[in-house]
Amino acid sequence: MATGEHKVEVDGHTLKLSNLEKVFYPSTGTTKGEVIDYYRRIAPVMIPQATRRPATRKRWVDGVSTETKPGTVFFRKDLEDHAPDWVPRADIEHSDGTSTYPLVDETAVLVWLAQLAALEMHTPQWRFDDGGGETNPDRLVLDLDPGDGAGLADCARVAQWCREILTDMDLESYPVTSGSKGIHLYAPLDGTSTADEVDEVAHELARALEQDHPDQVVSDMKKSLRAGKVLVDWSQNNGHKTTVSPYSLRGRLRPTVAAPRTWEEIEDPDLAHLEYEQVLERIEDGQDPIAPLGADPSSSSGRSGSSGASDSSGSTSRSGSGDQEQGVSADRARDRLEVYRSKRDPEKTPEPVPEPDGPAAQDAREALDARAPMFVIQEHHASSLHWDVRLEHDGVLVSWAVPKGPPLEVDVNRLAVQTEDHPLDYGTFEGTIPRDEYGGGDVTIWDTGTIEIEKWREGEEVIAVCHGREDGGLGGEPRRYAFLHTGGMGGKQKSAAAKEKAASNWLLHLMKDQPDKKDQPDMKDQPDREAGEEESEHSSAAGKAAPTASAPREMGEPITPMLATLGSRDDIRDQHEWAFEMKWDGVRVIATVTSDAVRLTSRGGKDMTATFPELAELAEAVDPDVLAAGETVLDGEIVALDGKDRPSFSRLQQRLGLTRERDVERARKDVAAHVMVFDLLVRGGDSLLRTPYRQRREALFETVSASEHVQLPHADHGDVDHAVELSQRLQLEGVMAKKEQSTYRPGKRARTWIKLKNARHQEVVVIGWRRGKGERSGTLGSLLLAVPDGDGTLRYAGRVGTGFSEQDLEDIARTLRSRSRRTPPVDDVPRADSRDAEWVRADLVGEVQHTERTDDGRLRHPVWRGWRRDKTADEVRWED
Repeated sequence: MATGEHKVEVDGHTLKLSNLEKVFYPSTGTTKGEVIDYYRRIAPVMIPQATRRPATRKRWVDGVSTETKPGTVFFRKDLEDHAPDWVPRADIEHSDGTSTYPLVDETAVLVWLAQLAALEMHTPQWRFDDGGGETNPDRLVLDLDPGDGAGLADCARVAQWCREILTDMDLESYPVTSGSKGIHLYAPLDGTSTADEVDEVAHELARALEQDHPDQVVSDMKKSLRAGKVLVDWSQNNGHKTTVSPYSLRGRLRPTVAAPRTWEEIEDPDLAHLEYEQVLERIEDGQDPIAPLGADPSSSSGRSGSSGASDSSGSTSRSGSGDQEQGVSADRARDRLEVYRSKRDPEKTPEPVPEPDGPAAQDAREALDARAPMFVIQEHHASSLHWDVRLEHDGVLVSWAVPKGPPLEVDVNRLAVQTEDHPLDYGTFEGTIPRDEYGGGDVTIWDTGTIEIEKWREGEEVIAVCHGREDGGLGGEPRRYAFLHTGGMGGKQKSAAAKEKAASNWLLHLMKDQPDKKDQPDMKDQPDREAGEEESEHSSAAGKAAPTASAPREMGEPITPMLATLGSRDDIRDQHEWAFEMKWDGVRVIATVTSDAVRLTSRGGKDMTATFPELAELAEAVDPDVLAAGETVLDGEIVALDGKDRPSFSRLQQRLGLTRERDVERARKDVAAHVMVFDLLVRGGDSLLRTPYRQRREALFETVSASEHVQLPHADHGDVDHAVELSQRLQLEGVMAKKEQSTYRPGKRARTWIKLKNARHQEVVVIGWRRGKGERSGTLGSLLLAVPDGDGTLRYAGRVGTGFSEQDLEDIARTLRSRSRRTPPVDDVPRADSRDAEWVRADLVGEVQHTERTDDGRLRHPVWRGWRRDKTADEVRWED
């Protein structure tokens, strides 16, 4: 464009443009003409975000500031007096009068505003309707603003935390790098909630994030509190507040843009703000990540969603209605389990599915009516881990799914999504729901007991005191919780069912005023668990046996170790919440230490005290004052080191299973055992099971001192990549990732502990062997292996013929010689493998390393690592 004044036609309107070569951004030489051209070209994607929203403008008539020249900026709300008649507009009544605002509904408006040096366009979260009235917000926004010492990377991390919460609320979220310092996060709404309601929910979300991440997040606007943290500014959801519009330029030193981004970009460690030329290139390539939030400017209302959700009968469902929860029909009061039954086939799920008023339901009702009302919290490993909180009320268990679990700290909020009511006999259910069924996954009881209902406002608010078990997830303390309904905030363009699901969002809050423990009722009044409930895949009868004769009588029963879940780097969403230990290539041990004795028990509860006498050194490693107060229980790994001081499982094999003193002493001369102590479970008689991991670790280093055979390995806090790289450099088995706020859950496998392995290892059951050929003629050629499937049925898993030392071959032959049987323990061994096989009893466990598992359940390229004498065959499961 040339200098001087020029007339151009845009969308049928004639505009006068002037001073096109005037520099608006001195640092880049970007001119007014280039700014106008940007808004003309960006209009197709920007207008759907801004249409029918009142536009407040920031004008830099002399260009933006430089280090030596301040720029003059005007914040303009009212439409300019000389505005052309064709500019669409709408009025808003303020306390000091009525203001008229322009509406950015067409390209010509953007070009005209750019001619006036309006670099930034700011809009609220709501739009005008056909009659010029204000509607409810159609989007929620969170402004993530870094304080001094924080940066864009910190905002990106907080954005991902926000995304998790919004996803749990059934809200999609769309990130925008603001072009200034931080990130804006948008979520579409269906227009059924007022600005005040949205503002309140956004405030609660910000407070919840601050409670979860106090060192990284702040929700208070005070600048004195923001150093080194990210402010989650929730206030822009106020109906009177505005946010810079997506795709607007910013009045910064460089021509940056409030640029919509993909989540993959937000996760990029090199994330940076974009300038206008980069954004134009993206648009020309068809990239418009925020398009789903846009409205059609040509529609009569300018909104792509409706304010309500109509069902097939034409009636409108109201968010927050206590009689229309999650698709429950109008006769819900007559049969509150109708929805529950409609989602379950009693022939396919082990869950209780009582018939209406059937004998099972009546039996449960009579059994539980004889006691105080109950609650149960079940840990549910479905498509995503969550906790199901169920309170007995009106003859059913009213239920909520809590993705992050019930809060254990005062004033912490958790999202709780109300689900269908459950039958009373669900209060004792544990088991595995088939994966292809509704809610498929493992269900275990996290805590259970009685409740006192203090308030129950249907569909609005519930306050209850839960009295759980001494060993339950609530820590044996009475807990007063409040459930607060947040109202329906479902995203627009969603189905009626999806909107009703969004209307089921609640907040679960641990109240400040908590009851005293002395108010805890007698536990004998609580509902009994089903027989065998304490038995699980990871806790055998051996693990609960009385102390062996070799242990002092005053020792308590062995604690069953907590177990980790196999995972990958992608499972560590926020590494700053995790600690990372090296994974030691040995056998797990629970060490119970008193002032005069040490007892060592394996994961399965077997006594290993006689096998590793050098570890009696633990009695001297523990602080004597602590031992004088009572027994101390440690969790660790017994290892044997090779010539380079690395754990060697094959060397440890030479010690495992030995109990006779003569055999043990002979093996000790060649292979010394060490214990890597990584957790403290009981300290001087005081249980630390409900104490967060990080505090247990601090107490461990205060209580135990390293010695010749006792080591205290350190953990790497908040840097998973460094920990993995270190484990690979040291040629270790992998990394154990543990959430720093996780409690210790005996005998349970949890996702708060995750195994990151450098190589794939698999425990296997040996079911037979084949004779060797060539150099191995006359001895063992290969072992035939099996692994139980999900139902516990042994299935053939292939054979292993490598990794054996000469000593291994002799040991295996000696071990299997007396275990022969005539028929195979499994029925799916291929003929080629079974033709010359010798079968043995399927009760011995080994371990192999392999490259992958084939589609038909076979191990590819397995290599023998050794026997796992600390494991039993019924404990074996596929690692993946």
